Amino acid sequence: MAKSDFRFKTPVRVRWMECDAQGIVYNGAYLGYLEIGQAEYYRNLGFAIYIIPQTGYFDFAVVKSTLEFKAPARVDQIIELYVRVANIGNTSLTLNMEIYPEGGDQMLSSVEAVYVGYDSVTDTKKRVPDAIRQLVTYYEETGEALPIEQFPDLAKATSYRRE
Repeated sequence: MAKSDFRFKTPVRVRWMECDAQGIVYNGAYLGYLEIGQAEYYRNLGFAIYIIPQTGYFDFAVVKSTLEFKAPARVDQIIELYVRVANIGNTSLTLNMEIYPEGGDQMLSSVEAVYVGYDSVTDTKKRVPDAIRQLVTYYEETGEALPIEQFPDLAKATSYRRE
């Protein structure tokens, strides 16, 4: 994909703990970058993907991830995570992420992850809520995030805090 196919990006500085002895990011760290990219993408849309499961509103489980390495990322380098939701099915979402050096055009790596809606109480798949579907679809089409207040149940779920 071209960088212009992505509506969202977020910068990350590569830390030593993500690197091997040569200062190159090791393969396992890329799933950590996926978590950062996913969390920031949804935060940009107005909700916290790690809070809403606590309310029972919705949760995801990763069922597949594919990583492709093109060039190394190195310690202390600023990288940019380009993130998009490429597809929403009934119970699943496909998220694509490409990683570039800050300001650069040479892709360092790409990740495709498939998430399935998950109900931890019944241990079954769960349909992607219409509110999330609408927020993501509108954002991917326009580049603008709808106000979370338009989706009261999701807004309530994302404001939940354990006491």
